[in-house]
Amino acid sequence: MSRTILVVLPLFIVWSEASVAQCDPSVVVAYYSQTGRTRAMARAVADGAAAGGTSVISLPVDSVTAEQLVAAQAIIVGSPVYNANVAPQVQEFMLRWPFAGGEMRDKLGAAFVSGGGISAGEETTQLAILRSMLIFGMIVVGGGEWQSAFGASAVTEEPPFLSGAGEVNEQFLAKARGLGIRVAQLARRMACP
Repeated sequence: MSRTILVVLPLFIVWSEASVAQCDPSVVVAYYSQTGRTRAMARAVADGAAAGGTSVISLPVDSVTAEQLVAAQAIIVGSPVYNANVAPQVQEFMLRWPFAGGEMRDKLGAAFVSGGGISAGEETTQLAILRSMLIFGMIVVGGGEWQSAFGASAVTEEPPFLSGAGEVNEQFLAKARGLGIRVAQLARRMACP
């Protein structure tokens, strides 16, 4: 009987290590930033996703490939608020996503934005991104708290949140990190049952 245990145990250890090696979910953080503020949010989202246990690719929307999107378990899109909507560059990026064949179906999706003022269109911009993700059959994820139900957002040009060029108030960066962590944890749960 001890011979059977010796044979089974090494096989189990090899199987476990192989399973862990195959379980490496990835998150793509894609953003457009003209002033550097959405890029600052993207860095915080990516830091959170990395802390949540995933590999992360963080790139401007014009550098993300279809192959990277298809390979990822989660995609988090960031945009500045343009007239209560996404930046044209983000819209063009999402229009290039592979639609035929359902390659985006069942991937996690989330949104983050930066806007100039309170009630200047942050939520409508987040919802525009999330609506597009739903059309692709993605599973949308909000932030971890009720204050960030649609994702993470930042106000950058209205007191008391005024910030310099490329800077974002820490309370908004914390929400961005929280969004990244939540998406990463869910991606890990889905990829590594």
